[in-house]
Amino acid sequence: MRQCLYILAILFCVVLHAQDTTTVALPYLSVEDAVAQALKNNYDILLSGNNLKMDEQNVSLANAGLLPNLSGSFNQNNNIQYSNQVRADGTVQELNNAKNNSMNYGVNLGWTIFDGFRMFARYDQLKELQKQGEAELKYTVLTRVSDVMETYFTLVQQQQMIKALDTAVVISTQRVTTAQNRFTIGKAAKLEVLNAEVDLNTDRTNFLRQHQEYENTKTLLNQLMARELTADFRVADTVVTDEKLKLADLLNAAGQQNPQIQLALISKRIAELDLKQVKSARYPQVGVTTGYIFTDSESSLGFARSNQSRGFNYGISATINIFDGFLQKRNENIAKLQIANTKVFIEQQTQTVNSQLISSFQTYLTNLDLVKLEKKNVEIAEQNLDITMEKYRIGTITTLEVRTAQLNYVNALSRSSTAQFNAKLSEVNLKELAGNLSL
Repeated sequence: MRQCLYILAILFCVVLHAQDTTTVALPYLSVEDAVAQALKNNYDILLSGNNLKMDEQNVSLANAGLLPNLSGSFNQNNNIQYSNQVRADGTVQELNNAKNNSMNYGVNLGWTIFDGFRMFARYDQLKELQKQGEAELKYTVLTRVSDVMETYFTLVQQQQMIKALDTAVVISTQRVTTAQNRFTIGKAAKLEVLNAEVDLNTDRTNFLRQHQEYENTKTLLNQLMARELTADFRVADTVVTDEKLKLADLLNAAGQQNPQIQLALISKRIAELDLKQVKSARYPQVGVTTGYIFTDSESSLGFARSNQSRGFNYGISATINIFDGFLQKRNENIAKLQIANTKVFIEQQTQTVNSQLISSFQTYLTNLDLVKLEKKNVEIAEQNLDITMEKYRIGTITTLEVRTAQLNYVNALSRSSTAQFNAKLSEVNLKELAGNLSL
């Protein structure tokens, strides 16, 4: 009868605890869904996308100066004045409130037909600026996707920690019940009950703190997805890490796809086109103009009281820089130095990215080994806890040994969860550096 009551008491405590921790089924959010929502709504991605659209709009023949300019004009002038004229034959003409009116209107066309190939270099540069915008958008996307994935897998790890701490609360509840029963029948001192209750409260405190951290991380993920911050959801239970990454493949991919390296290469091309535009000042600048003008004027005095004309006008102009105090040479030297700087920057970025890849890959391998090791530790700690609890039930072991076994099990679960999380983060970081993070 005593054993039956003991078992019923334990079951009752477990059921009550399960009722306290049971939550309403929440909508499931996969990491793919989280990334998709971030790609659609994240503010940084939207801003970078709009910047790219502006760069695309700037790529035009007119913006590069390759097309002519056509404009219309209209002018009208009216004068009322006192006029006194003395002609060559001595005749004097005098008129007060003399009116003079003139009006002209028409269309004018101007076109620079040669500027030392500057317009062509400018057009190529606009295309490179568009590529730069594309690389910047890719960098923003990779960064934000990495942030979303890191936050998501942080939630998975925290969820696993909540389960581990929940298990600790259940075990501590069983200890309190067992200690109370032993005290009731005179097989244990009150101190054993008090120690068990202290450990139970400690586990409950850890559980609540971990749950608070879990909820805060949910808010952060909602922020990255740019959706309702209080939206509730559940995440995956486990983390699956890609264990087949190769360093040589990652280094090769980074050289071709890493957005920071690509931005450095584009900067070099832009600097080279800047030099072409500077050199264009050595050549003559040639332009043509034409137009069709209507003129109509009236005068109260003079030989011609009215005048009307219309017709075409056209012309050509050419200028060339002969001497500007050696400013042209100075500008070319500065442009060449900018190209030299971009070459250094490319080498620096390449070395930096490769260094990060090599270090991260070593961390990745270590984390994979730790995942396997901590998994074995969990199995050993679980077996040890089962044996310890059984001995405690029959009274052949102290509460201190029970608590030690309990903490060892919880710590093993925590280390295992952390190892899985770190391995996944290493994978995400490597793919981000390589520029091929799966979206």
